Amino acid sequence: MESHLMANLFRLRYIERWSLMRNVMKENVAEHTFHVSLITHCLCSIANEIFHKEVNTEKAVTLSLFHDVTEVYTGDIPTPVKHHNKNILKNFRDIEDLAAERLVQQAPDPLKNIYRQVISEKHDHELTSFIKAADLLDAYLKCVSELSAGNKEFVVAKSQIEEKILELHMPEVNYFLTHFVPSFEKTLDEISE
Repeated sequence: MESHLMANLFRLRYIERWSLMRNVMKENVAEHTFHVSLITHCLCSIANEIFHKEVNTEKAVTLSLFHDVTEVYTGDIPTPVKHHNKNILKNFRDIEDLAAERLVQQAPDPLKNIYRQVISEKHDHELTSFIKAADLLDAYLKCVSELSAGNKEFVVAKSQIEEKILELHMPEVNYFLTHFVPSFEKTLDEISE
């Protein structure tokens, strides 16, 4: 039987992010997912190597690959809309759950349980905290990039995201901010030295 799951997941490249903002560089959900997965890997590696934790990096990265797949049906709902009030957020979460189940049902029968585990099941808080942190860091880096390109549209967003990042109280995030973020404000020539 034909499965539409992969074809739908590949359509994430058509879902634009930051739709309420003027962007110097457009970004889609597939690009965002790649960035979040890279950052998740980095944060978990920092946790394990620098802070001597035992975080399952591979599982966290796998889960990060699927963290926004429901947006193939819902689109990328901007944060100010999604978090406008508790009712909107609850309704949106319900819609996400329906979209997740719809995607799972598209998997071939022998693979349904595998995709249910990564698309619709709730996971260990520690792993999801790394993915959430990576998600915020990617948004922060988007703001940094836009501001570096002279787009002041992202000034307030950057400030709001900084506050959310500080609320995480994660040493891995602080390490990432100290060691990796400064390079994002440099030119190609500067980072090629």
